[in-house]
Amino acid sequence: MTTTLMVLSALVMSCAKEDAGTPAAPADTTAVLYKMPEEAAPHEGTWLQWPHEYQYGRAYRNRLDATWIAMTQALVPGEKVHLVVYDQDERERVADLLQTAQVPMANVDFTISRTDDVWVRDNGPIFVKDGNGRLLMEDWGFNGWGNKAAYENCDRIPGVIAANSGMQRIDLNTVMINEGGSVEMDGNGVLMACKSSVLNKNRNPGMTQEQAEALFTKYLGVTRFIWLEGKAGLDITDMHIDGFARFADSNTIITMSADDLDYWQVPQQDVRTLYSAVNRKGTAYKFVKVPLTQNNVVTTYGKNVGKGSYINFYIANNAVLVPNYNDPNDAVANSIIQSLYPGRKVIGIDCRNLFANGGMVHCVTQQQPR
Repeated sequence: MTTTLMVLSALVMSCAKEDAGTPAAPADTTAVLYKMPEEAAPHEGTWLQWPHEYQYGRAYRNRLDATWIAMTQALVPGEKVHLVVYDQDERERVADLLQTAQVPMANVDFTISRTDDVWVRDNGPIFVKDGNGRLLMEDWGFNGWGNKAAYENCDRIPGVIAANSGMQRIDLNTVMINEGGSVEMDGNGVLMACKSSVLNKNRNPGMTQEQAEALFTKYLGVTRFIWLEGKAGLDITDMHIDGFARFADSNTIITMSADDLDYWQVPQQDVRTLYSAVNRKGTAYKFVKVPLTQNNVVTTYGKNVGKGSYINFYIANNAVLVPNYNDPNDAVANSIIQSLYPGRKVIGIDCRNLFANGGMVHCVTQQQPR
């Protein structure tokens, strides 16, 4: 066994550090210690990191403000909205934006902490419950998608949230790099992910599939895995699963047609693996396919960024926030997704400018279960 693998093995078999003096977890990595509730389970609130000017400039910030206002407006009737803002000046600026847009502020609160960017799905906390139903926060490692971007400020966000809230934090920073957008859970123990983002040497050098599965079993409650190969180097995330395939529920996968998956550069073998996936009971999933945009997406400032995906939606308590692009297929996608969530209202969120930066609604939201 190489030195790297010996160290990795020791990390996997060791206990994660837990804040607040909680006894260390048992060394048995095959046992389920925590379970991640499905996104559609009741929320206490949603976390957003507001865009600012301090990393990429004022034009970047100004082009994204409207999307964050729209998301906050859509979320506040049904749950709290926790906004992470860069500093006190940004807190005041954002509060003014929301009040000008007549967003009710009773369900909005602010956490002041520096961030590098907006992708809280990837750098933020992952909330889980223990065997007694107690809510805890997991702080997995984040390294800017394999050291491709600044990440030190964002990597600290789970610790900041834990310190401010008093919630117990399970420190997994030295155990595994794991971005929330790279794993998709069906609410019944099945995890779907691309190896290209999870088992990439730029995240977890030397980690085997078996070691990753042991950690996901222990800390997320996974009992079955659907692994796609993915495509390393395709984009900054090395192909996150939540851009093209999601669990609508424990029996349904929402994705695209084979042609659209090909456009998205999903490898053909992955398409076959995806379409043949079975759930925890060994039953084939039902597939719902949503088209890409009919036309190439053009930002409000005139940049052509290719066709957009609607799969990167976010399930809130009362609403489903769906990426929209000022495209004829917005209505088609909204209708299909609405049929899956009859008890929630589909709200289209203009993601044209956000998509130009590499993501959509799901990438910039993180649910905190009730």
